Amino acid sequence: MNYSVVVVDDHFLLSQAIGGLVQEFENFDVLYLCKNGQELLDKFENPQNIPDLVLMDIKMPILNGIETAEKLKTNYPNVKVLALSIEEDEYTILKMLRAGARGYLMKDTKKDILEKALLEVMRSGQYYTNTVSKILMDSIEKNIDTEIKDKELEFIKLACTDMSYKEIAETMFCSYKTVEGYRDSLYKKLGLKNRIGLMLFAIHHNLFTP
Repeated sequence: MNYSVVVVDDHFLLSQAIGGLVQEFENFDVLYLCKNGQELLDKFENPQNIPDLVLMDIKMPILNGIETAEKLKTNYPNVKVLALSIEEDEYTILKMLRAGARGYLMKDTKKDILEKALLEVMRSGQYYTNTVSKILMDSIEKNIDTEIKDKELEFIKLACTDMSYKEIAETMFCSYKTVEGYRDSLYKKLGLKNRIGLMLFAIHHNLFTP
């Protein structure tokens, strides 16, 4: 039995092309295409239209990908979301992962990588690029119990939210400089380079659930 997929993208020709590509994959069937998140949610009112996976753009009119992912996480938790976007800034990726996306791909992703990502999301629950996967594999070798202090653990959990570092400092009742110290220490200990890597580490170790 194949996995069912819905493609959500406001650029119709691109959506058609992506849908046609996914339809060629051995383990997947495309149910339909949508031009934004609201159209997708309207379709979901019919249970027969609810797929196994939604391949979704982020910047869309009416209801964007982040807002849609949040609604799916709340109302349709069994539907997996894989982001496919041109957005590559850290803030957008973090927002999409927090909203519940199981993976994040760029639109220039090669065909074989897209197929692999779809399979990984369905079979293991998540997929990240080779660079991010390496970060996760490296982090597994670290002993989280002995290497991460209580305050650093608290910082990790807060860093997975929408809070700025200034807001995190206020919540932890410490200075901005102290928070930067926690961040830099964790990056060094875990071999991470940015906040995205820290969030993925937290997800992998069940410190944060998107």
